[in-house]
Amino acid sequence: MKNKGIIGSIIALAVVLIGVFAYQMGSRQTDAATDKKTEVKTVGILQFISHPSLDQIKDGVIEGLKKEGYEDGKNIKVEFLNGQGDQSKLNSMSQQLLEKKSDVLVGIATPAAKALANATNDTPIIMGAISDPVSAGLVKNLKKPAGNVTGVNNLTPVDQQIDMAKELFPKAKTVGMIYSSSEENSKSQIERAEKKAAAVGYTVKKYAISSSNEIATITQQACKETDFLYIPQDNTIASAFQTLISESDKAKKPVFVSVDNMVKEGGIATVGQNQFDLGVETGKMAAAVLSGKSTPADTPVNVIDYGDMIINEEKAKELGITIPANIKEEAEVVKGE
Repeated sequence: MKNKGIIGSIIALAVVLIGVFAYQMGSRQTDAATDKKTEVKTVGILQFISHPSLDQIKDGVIEGLKKEGYEDGKNIKVEFLNGQGDQSKLNSMSQQLLEKKSDVLVGIATPAAKALANATNDTPIIMGAISDPVSAGLVKNLKKPAGNVTGVNNLTPVDQQIDMAKELFPKAKTVGMIYSSSEENSKSQIERAEKKAAAVGYTVKKYAISSSNEIATITQQACKETDFLYIPQDNTIASAFQTLISESDKAKKPVFVSVDNMVKEGGIATVGQNQFDLGVETGKMAAAVLSGKSTPADTPVNVIDYGDMIINEEKAKELGITIPANIKEEAEVVKGE
């Protein structure tokens, strides 16, 4: 009887031990599954400078990631750095983002994307709305990037812009184009705009600036020598756009811009691309890399070459310009900020 009692106790103990072991193994597996499920990846975002257009692109990137299931603070960690227009900062910040083990990098504006590309040939880089990635040396081919860089190419609808300007300013003879001599994207757009403007009968005068400090004096000169101004997608000018508008307003000269939000900031009109939407597309491409669905080398650059007509009616009234009825019907009419 004693032996049977001992045997029973041993069996009971064995059952308990087996249960405990099974519970621990199950718990470990659950923990492992949970760890895997909540794995946090890092998205490094480098922005060239602060101004509304680039800020909107950055916000769009965050939204694009979220739309694809990647949310900051939950399953990704967003590391955001802003070079504030300083190339040396962009270079050092690129290294910082690599040191933070970024799984994918996003470069907002050409200088930022180039700094990232110069820093690594391995980590995937997504361009955030770059005007001319081939000329900038970021990709060899839009359809087959071949390297570690792809993203969004916002090909500004220059022909549409100049055609719209011609309708708005039919009596104008000379257009002044102000741009930054250090920005590839700006120079590329000006080349296209100059050809189109000449084709529709305008005389073109170009004014290159080397820094934002020159904007006031260059704008004053351009306003004296031309009938209206055309501004490309240019980060240097965008960062000091109110200085330009202040001078053009004094001279009562309209400024035709290339970016949507600049119409609200004092430009008279544009055929522009929504900067936030460009950012959303950029974020979605970054998400595809994070999920393993794509790699930059095999992912064609997303070329966005269309835009919407936008008019600042208040600015037109200030300058005594009548908006043609056909344009007014098609365009989005906004008020200045």
